[in-house]
Order: sequence, then structure tokens, then C-alpha cells
Amino acid sequence: MTLPKEHVVNKEKVLSDLERYKNEDYIAWIGHATFLIKLGETIIITDPVFSKNAGPLFFGPKRYTDPALELDEIPKTDLFLLTHNHYDHQDMRTIRRFPYKDSKVLVPLKLGKYFSNHRFKDINEMDWYDEIKVNNNLKVTLLPAIHWSKRSLTDTNKTLWGNFLIEYNNIKILFACDTGYGNIYKDLCNKYGPIDITMINIGAYNFKPMFNKSIYHTTPEEALNVAQDLKSKKVIGTH
Repeated sequence: MTLPKEHVVNKEKVLSDLERYKNEDYIAWIGHATFLIKLGETIIITDPVFSKNAGPLFFGPKRYTDPALELDEIPKTDLFLLTHNHYDHQDMRTIRRFPYKDSKVLVPLKLGKYFSNHRFKDINEMDWYDEIKVNNNLKVTLLPAIHWSKRSLTDTNKTLWGNFLIEYNNIKILFACDTGYGNIYKDLCNKYGPIDITMINIGAYNFKPMFNKSIYHTTPEEALNVAQDLKSKKVIGTH
């Protein structure tokens, strides 16, 4: 598949923009569900995938485009968020090679071992509704998502998954796990909303003709329904 050249941001512009805004807050898309989020002095990375394919060894879907940055080009991260264990979110090649092993890692229950085995030190497993205060200005809460977990034939739903609510000063950002649409988002809004920015999956646009897991992903229209239920001011598409 050939993508139009204008659909891909030039690497030099990505690097220059990071330098230009290094003293400001920002959200920078690297690709798929991988973002760099800078809030004050804290840089967060989400579901980092820098490999060429999403799967074990050399199997699994391959990227259409390279990530906006290579792994060794990302700025120093302070916080590593992982939503769930699917291969296009938990990329073990990236975790092994990740240059900032002193990052604070937040993961759903039973995913910590994938980091402790690769020299990460500050690993925090979270259940739904657990809160972690990262610093005086930043708090992260793991919230439910309509999804599932699986990495092999025998481990379906043996580990947890979830959405991360990031609260910085008076700003609320929801970084969504892969999720389907459901009434839980109205309930979450009642407890945690309104949300300033919702980052939610919009691909692959329509799973329904493909397989019965379609209810666990949102189409672009359903993503907007989630954002409306959360009373979001802005929405950023992921995945």
C-alpha cells in the first residue's frame, strides 16, 4: 500500500516541533496508540510500539508507515502507561529496548512481570479505580474499558485492561484503552467528568464485517458517542 506523501509528517518537522515546544505542555502522536504527553515537567508515553509488526517474532500485521520518531529519538520519559496486553499495545521488543528504565510504569493487574523481567524498577500494577499520585500536580486513575486481554491460546482475560484518567492541575485527559461503546461512560462521567480531552480508538473504522470482537472497539461515530457521554471538550483519535 502506498500512502500519499502529504499524509506523513516529515521527521525533521517532528523533531523541530518537539524542540520548539519543549517548555510547553503538548500531546504528540507517534503512531497507532503511542503518544508523548508533556504536562509540566513530566513526559508520559502511552502504549509504545516501535516495532515493524504487531505480533510474536516477525508475525502479525505490519506497519504502513514508520513511527514519527525512532525509539532512540524520543525525549526522556518519566511515566510509562500500558493499557492492555494485545500485541499492538504491549510490544515486548520496545519494552526490552526502552531507553528510560527509570520511568515510573503504570499497568493493569498482572502485567508487571513483563517490566520487572527487563530491568524496570518502579512498576505499579493497578486495579480498576486505583489512583496513583505521580507528583503534587499529577494523578492517574485506572478506569474500566469495554475490551479484553489475550496474548496466547490459554490466557484470555488472565490480565486486566483499562482506561487511564490523567489529572494534571485542573485538566482531565482520558487515554482510552481499546474499547467499545457502552453505558459505563455515562457512569464514569458522573463520577469523574467532565473530561477535557478524550483520546480514543477510531480504527479500523468498522470491525463488524471482520469478526465478533467488533463490540470491543469503537468506530469513529461510536468514539464521538463516548466523548459526548464524558462531556469532553476535545477528542483525539488513536489506533
